[in-house]
Amino acid sequence: MAHTNRNRPRRAHTVPIPRTALVSGALAAALTASFLHAPQALAAPEEPRAQECDPVEEAPPKRQMRAEWIAGVENIDWPTEQGLSAEEQQAELVELYDGAVDRGLNSVIVQVRPTADAFWPSPHEPWSEWLTGEQGGDPGYDPLEFAVEEAHERNLEFHAWYNPYRVAMHEDPTRLVEDHPARQNPEWTFSYGGQLYYDPGVPEAREFVIEAMMHSVENYDLDGVHFDDYFYPYPVGGEEIPDQETFAEHGEGFDDVADWRRDNVDTMVREVGEAVNATKPHVKFGISPFGIWRNSATDPAGSDTSGMQSYDEQYADSRKWVTEGWLDYINPQIYWNIGLEVADYSVLVPWWEEVAATTDTHLYIGQAAYKVGEEEGPWTEDPGELSAHLDLNRDHPGVHGDVYFSATSLRTNAQEAFETVQREHYAHPALVPVAPDLGGESPPAPSVTRTAPVEEDLELDLTPAKGSEPAYYAVYAVEGVPEGKPVCGIDDARNLLGTVRAGEDGTATFTVPGAEGGYTFYATALDRLHHESGASEPRYLP
Repeated sequence: MAHTNRNRPRRAHTVPIPRTALVSGALAAALTASFLHAPQALAAPEEPRAQECDPVEEAPPKRQMRAEWIAGVENIDWPTEQGLSAEEQQAELVELYDGAVDRGLNSVIVQVRPTADAFWPSPHEPWSEWLTGEQGGDPGYDPLEFAVEEAHERNLEFHAWYNPYRVAMHEDPTRLVEDHPARQNPEWTFSYGGQLYYDPGVPEAREFVIEAMMHSVENYDLDGVHFDDYFYPYPVGGEEIPDQETFAEHGEGFDDVADWRRDNVDTMVREVGEAVNATKPHVKFGISPFGIWRNSATDPAGSDTSGMQSYDEQYADSRKWVTEGWLDYINPQIYWNIGLEVADYSVLVPWWEEVAATTDTHLYIGQAAYKVGEEEGPWTEDPGELSAHLDLNRDHPGVHGDVYFSATSLRTNAQEAFETVQREHYAHPALVPVAPDLGGESPPAPSVTRTAPVEEDLELDLTPAKGSEPAYYAVYAVEGVPEGKPVCGIDDARNLLGTVRAGEDGTATFTVPGAEGGYTFYATALDRLHHESGASEPRYLP
C-alpha cells in the first residue's frame, strides 16, 4: 500500500501581491466585509473578447522545474550527522523544505539509497548507516514516508534519488552487515578506487538492484525516480575495472569490453524506466549525468568541448537514453562557467537542448551551487555566475528548469549568489512543467467558497468541482475588476501568488499576505502531473 498524505497544509507559502501599502486593522476588515457580501463575480465586459489570450510579453516563465538535491551520503545535507534522534532528523528536513519553499523552489530530489542501503524499511537492503551511524540500525521512524509527506504538505514535488551500483565508501565487505546482499553474494561485486560496487555486468546484480529500488516506488507516493552521475565508477589513475571474468562469462556478442559495459548500463536504465512506467505511469524517471557526453573531436555528434567524456570513462551513453525515449527528463550536470574553454556552459546548454528536442524528454540543468566561493574549480569568482546561467537559459526554450547541488550550499557558500537568482529569476512562483506523455488531465475549475480576514491577511477557501479530486490549487491576483472569459491574467506568472495542496476532502485554504483592495482573485485546480484547469469565478476585493 502506498504511503500518502493528503492532509491540509499547516501554512501556505506565497509571494505577496505587489503593493505600496498594507491594508490593516479595521480598514482590512471593512474592505473584506464588503467583499464577502458582494456578488462572487462582476458582469463580464460587454465588448467581445478573443477566444484565446495573447502571449504575455516580458513575463517570467510560468512553468519551471526549480529543485535542489538533498544528499544523504556522507551526511552532506540530511541528516547532517549520524545518530541524531528521529525528532532531530525530522526537524532538520522540515527546515530544509521550508527553506526550499522560501527560495522559490517547487521540487526536491532527496537521496534515499546512497550506498546499497535504505532510508525506508526495505525487505531487500539494510537501514542506511547515514541515519544512525550503524548499518541496519533502525532510526525509529520511516524517513522516506516522512520525507514524502512533508514535501507534499508544502506542495513540493518529491523525487527519490538512488545510487544504483555503489555499495560502500570503503572496499571491505566484512564491514557490511552480515546479511547484506553484497556480502552474501560477493560474486556480484568488485572493488575499485577504495570503494565497493555492484558489478553492472552481472545480470543477477542488476535485477536485484532494480527490485530493491522498485520496492520504494511500489510502496510510497513518489513523484519521481532519480539517478545522478554514478554508473561505472569515475576513472582512477593506474587502476583497471576488475570485471574481466564477468566479461568472459556474460559478454557474449561483444568484442569490445567498453561496448559491453555501455550495454549493461543501457539495459539497467531501460529496464528501470519500463518498471516504473508499468507500476506507476505518473512517476517520472530522470537521470542527472556528467555534463559532457562526448567531445566533437571524438564524435561529430558530440559537443564543442574537450573535457572528460562520460560515454568513454563511465560507459554512460546519456545521449542514447534521451534519443531512445527511455527518460522523462535529463538533468545534465553542467557544472562549469560561461566561457570556460574545455566545457563552456554556453556551449553545452544548446547542445543538450538539441538532444532533448529529439523526444519528449524534458531538459533541466544541474547547477553547481557548491562551487560558488569555493576552490572547487574550474569556476569563476563572479557571484552573479549562477544568475547569468539562468539568463542564458531564458534564450533556450528547450530548457525547462534547473536543479541545484545542493541544499546546504544554498544557505551557506552560495547564499548570496542564490539571493541574486531569486531576485532576478524567482521573484514569482512557478508551476512544475507538464510532461504530456505521462497522461493526466486538467480538473474542472474549482470555486472560491469563502473569504475571511485574518489580521492583515486574507484567507480564501477553495473547493473542487463536484466529483473532482485535484492534487492542489494555484491562486492568482489580477489587478483591477474581473475579466471576462477567458481569464488571461492567469497566463502571466507575475499574477501567480502560490499553490496549496488539497486536503483529504479535496478542499484547501490559501492565505493571501497583506491583501490589498483593487485586485481580483482566481483559483485553478491541478492534478498531480500539473495539468491546470480554467479559472474559478472571480473574487473581487474593492
